[in-house]
Amino acid sequence: MLNFESISKAEINSYYFPFFTVKDALSSKENHSSLISDFPPINKGGSFPLEAVSLGESIQRLVEELKSNKMRKILEQKFQVNLEDKPVVTTFRGYSRMKDGKIHSDSKTKIITVLIYLNDQWNHTNGLLRLLKDRNNLNNYIEEIPATMGSLVAFKVTENCWHGYQAFEGKRCSIQLNYLYEKALSRHNLRHRLSSFFKNFS
Repeated sequence: MLNFESISKAEINSYYFPFFTVKDALSSKENHSSLISDFPPINKGGSFPLEAVSLGESIQRLVEELKSNKMRKILEQKFQVNLEDKPVVTTFRGYSRMKDGKIHSDSKTKIITVLIYLNDQWNHTNGLLRLLKDRNNLNNYIEEIPATMGSLVAFKVTENCWHGYQAFEGKRCSIQLNYLYEKALSRHNLRHRLSSFFKNFS
């Protein structure tokens, strides 16, 4: 499913914080339609853990490759970190609300964040993730990430890994993979389980 050669060749940008992007990280366009149809039917805002969603076959394969040793070794080499035996958490987003996308840096429980977008097309100017130079200005960005099928971004979680996007409401499908510090796993999973539980009743 993943084009590991393209991912391996992607260059790291470390001027503000370490990250890399791949415009299309999928190995074949033939997979696009199955990934769209197999993506979990999420019609609410928020982030849903792997255990809370139903996955089709192609999405399951994609998740397995994102979590694979091959992908882990690429991330280790690029970010100069040791991820062996570190817990991995996978979450899904399928819908963006107007209140989403505000500037933030990721939780200190995370070591690496990987995002892959799975939207067939993106004809909107809003809703595009921006990697930012500071925490106060959404227009002061290093790079804007396409939300189209197979667009991938990975970054090392630092105090200044600011990112966000212009407010958008509508379907916006992505998978997020996080490597966590070992002691953070139970706290991270609890937060996502509670979040998912309450969303089911909202």
